This record gives sequence, C-alpha cells and structure tokens, in this order.
Amino acid sequence: MLFLRWFIGALSIMLVGLLVPGIHIAGLWAALLTALILGILNAVLRPILLLLTLPITILTLGIFSLIINAGIFLLASSVVKGFNVDSFGAAFLGSILLWLINWAVSTLLNPKKV
Repeated sequence: MLFLRWFIGALSIMLVGLLVPGIHIAGLWAALLTALILGILNAVLRPILLLLTLPITILTLGIFSLIINAGIFLLASSVVKGFNVDSFGAAFLGSILLWLINWAVSTLLNPKKV
C-alpha cells in the first residue's frame, strides 16, 4: 500500500505540473523522487515549522500553514533536479492543488475513513 500511495503521489505531482504554470516536471523519475522528498520533508520538517510558528498560525486561523506548505514545496524543488518551481505563487497554488488531489484520492481509496 505504501508503494501505491508513493506512485499515486508521483502521478499527482505530474498532474500539478501540467495544471499549474510555473511548475515543471522532467518525467516520472523526477516525480517519484519529488514525492519521496516531499513525504520526508512533510514528516520531519513540517511539524517543527508548525510548532515554531504556532502563534502566527493561531492568529491567522490556520492560514499560515498554507505558507509553510508552499515553502516546503519550494524547498523540494531546490533539492530535486527535474522538479522546478518558478515562483512562490506557483508553489502556493501547486501545494494547494496537490493537497486537494491527494485528499480526493485518499477519499476514493478509503471511503470508510471519511
């Protein structure tokens, strides 16, 4: 199931690359590596950033977490060759679209958890 989710994540990243101007994916291998790096960054770095920015996140009613997601998306683009994000706006839109696609796929794969 883990490999299936990883592959679906890579396909989602490729779809985001097609839909959002300013996000470029070189191919399937770059998408697979990007999905892996995003998973690692979201598991390790995101909780730390959310904890450090908790007052701002509370003040903005959670909207600041979208900024953190876009920053992690940009960080992944600087680590993975073949995955390029041109601007913060593209990263912001891409991270929201990626979340939406992953949410929809998770809902389809596990309808009982919703």
